[in-house]
Amino acid sequence: MTRPIKILALGAPSIVLLDQITKILVEKGMRLGEISVAIDGILNLAYVRNAGAAFGLFSSIPSSIRSPLFVTISLIAIGIIFFILRKIPSQKIMLPVGLTSILGGAIGNLLDRIRLGYVIDFIDVHWKHIHWPAFNVADIAITVGVALILIDGWGVKSGDGTT
Repeated sequence: MTRPIKILALGAPSIVLLDQITKILVEKGMRLGEISVAIDGILNLAYVRNAGAAFGLFSSIPSSIRSPLFVTISLIAIGIIFFILRKIPSQKIMLPVGLTSILGGAIGNLLDRIRLGYVIDFIDVHWKHIHWPAFNVADIAITVGVALILIDGWGVKSGDGTT
């Protein structure tokens, strides 16, 4: 098994598990729309259902179109990630970690869409009354993964002498 595939085998299931556990805890422990202050003035836990894509985009599209579209896009992205991971040289670290992070996040949100028809978001970062759209562990994984891929693409050294 190549190093990128080992990273995938460990990383993606861990991300999916953490994402799903946190969403289940929110779903079971909070009422929809409930807000709980975690760090005053900076961070709340807020149970939100996101029927759209990132930041609620496309949530106004009818569910009969939106749900199959988002599931199809997610499955295509997952397939592309698996294809790319198989082609990555063993010495690469940042690119497979980034792709694995995106994969875990995509699967976490896909499971919500299939199971519920929407994604559970609950992390509400804000400064006073200015709020970033609520997000979840899967969204964090996707964002970190994209950042790692960009860093890898810019040729920043990954610590092991490779780019």
